[in-house]
Amino acid sequence: MKQKILTLLLGILLTSFLSTQAQILETVSWEFTTEKLSDTEFNLVFKAQIDQDWHLYSQHFEDGGPVRLSFTFEESGNYERIGEVEEITKAKKTFDEIFEMDIEYFEHEAILKQKIKVLSDVAFTVSGEMEYQTCREGECVLFTPDFEFAINEGSTVSNQVKEAPVKAEKEKINAMKNPRKEYASLWSLFFIAFTFGLIALLTPCVFPMIPMTVSFFMHSSENRKKAIFNAVFYGISIIGIYTIIGTIVAITLGADFANWLSTHWIPNVIFFAIFFIFAFSFFGMFEITMPSWLVNKSVAKEDQGGLAGSFFMAFTLVLVSFSCTGPIVGSILVQSAGGEVLEPIIGMFGFSLAFALPFTLFAIFPSWLSNLPKSGGWLNSVKVVLGFLELALGLKFLSIADQTYHWGILDREVYLGIWIVIFTLMGFYLLGKLKFSHDSDLKYISVPRLMLAICSFSFVVYMVPGMFGAPLKAISGYLPPQTTQDFDISAIVRDQSGASFKGAKNEICETPKYADKLHLPHGLQGYFDFEQGLACAKEQNKPIFIDFTGHGCVNCREMEANVWSDARVQKVLREDYVIIALYVDDKQKLPEEDWITSTYDGKVKKTLGKKYADFQITRFGVNAQPYYVLLDHDENTLVEPRAYDLNADRFLEFLENGKKEFAKR
Repeated sequence: MKQKILTLLLGILLTSFLSTQAQILETVSWEFTTEKLSDTEFNLVFKAQIDQDWHLYSQHFEDGGPVRLSFTFEESGNYERIGEVEEITKAKKTFDEIFEMDIEYFEHEAILKQKIKVLSDVAFTVSGEMEYQTCREGECVLFTPDFEFAINEGSTVSNQVKEAPVKAEKEKINAMKNPRKEYASLWSLFFIAFTFGLIALLTPCVFPMIPMTVSFFMHSSENRKKAIFNAVFYGISIIGIYTIIGTIVAITLGADFANWLSTHWIPNVIFFAIFFIFAFSFFGMFEITMPSWLVNKSVAKEDQGGLAGSFFMAFTLVLVSFSCTGPIVGSILVQSAGGEVLEPIIGMFGFSLAFALPFTLFAIFPSWLSNLPKSGGWLNSVKVVLGFLELALGLKFLSIADQTYHWGILDREVYLGIWIVIFTLMGFYLLGKLKFSHDSDLKYISVPRLMLAICSFSFVVYMVPGMFGAPLKAISGYLPPQTTQDFDISAIVRDQSGASFKGAKNEICETPKYADKLHLPHGLQGYFDFEQGLACAKEQNKPIFIDFTGHGCVNCREMEANVWSDARVQKVLREDYVIIALYVDDKQKLPEEDWITSTYDGKVKKTLGKKYADFQITRFGVNAQPYYVLLDHDENTLVEPRAYDLNADRFLEFLENGKKEFAKR
């Protein structure tokens, strides 16, 4: 009988253990190997296999977003590191709407290498700790595993992670939205560049050359078929010339140069200056032209006739039209050079295809020329409008440098103010109220100009509320973060709303620990230390709402923005619960008396984040965020905990059920 009881109890404990472990996610498996470069130099190779649908954040993007991959090496006199950990696998790049910043991440696989110099003849190990975050639809997970490399007479040794959570079946989350979107796909770049190519045709340097070029092919050969063949080769030559330029940019800059281009202040300030120079050129302040000797030499080669003549005719077009197409081409290259290697090539191919297509078609079908509008002042107006757009887009590069290095030059309202002025002036220009030196007289406003003016002024009206804190989601990717806004009405109202609760029954018991650096959204009050929050809950006789969150948790921010912002949810959280937000990635060092030794991995947890990451795993068997738990005063769960779910009604039901269960106990 006793044996049966013991067996039953053992079965219950084992089932409980397995069910707990089944929620602990291991999203990346690591393999560590060494590569011998010489007798004294090795590469430490970190190879990550990333589970399907998950992505691992890179080392290289600015602060203030998700948790980046980082490495901490234990000091040793046996070796020294040469440089930093290099990402061999190219990370993907996208704009994150939640954090309003560019981020980089890996999918499927990532390989990184650290070069070391051996200073000892004896066998030794290189050890340390990694920290990284992985995310997928609906959840993010933070990991801090150890690593260890064996260095023994230069042999290649396979190494394993010391700490790895138990591999288990993934918990299915009801995810409503993917927080990660890829805006910089090759197809989108191709179509954007193609559109720029069509716009370039409407500039005064290019448009008048269409009939001249067609006339050249129609009169340079008595053979109509040969003329058509030469015209097609002419178009192919244009595409080839521009695509070769893109290839040169891709080869000379390359993928390894991308991160420096996208984050360092020097290239971003240079790009900002380039855009402004292009804009001034379009406004007529000066012209950017190729050297006359190069143009003359190309023109002289046109007389050779045949395919050679067609090629140099194309080359002459590229050179002569450079004062109009140069700023557009430069903009495409600047935008694409900071991304994948293929992007400059694809961008230039798309631009040149649109640019060459009309010349080729009109050469084949010359009768179409009679349907073209006549050249005139409208062509210069296209240049000026492009100049205004160059001014607006150029600010993005200065903004990147400003945010990365915290200069404080382009806060959100300053950036918006400049854009409002630029597009207002563009609207007045389209209406003929603003005129440049090389503009012709405008006797009347055409319907297309009127519609463009309406679009410009409508855009200005849309941006004006942003000066007072409106999110302006349609253009948030081009704006500095809303946290840089000095005057934000929504934040002021939220603060006043929060202040109105002071003295009410939901007032917190005492000043929360870590409140100087940690804050709850929407003016909610709560604690960031479990023991302090538990004491307050007992004092006020309220249930506990635990929010396992993180500074870099994309899905946590999305829950706060879409669910916590619901007035019904906020009312319940304010009045009926004591909120305890536990940040699993916070780096604040705890005083020694608050250090804990984990029962899960045996490590000493010395930071606030590691303490509560361990608390989440050991108490609830979960390591994903966001994760919401409702507790009574005996630290027992009231209802089944919840994770990411953007349905506010279901989240409200979760809170109400917790209240009802607490009232029964």
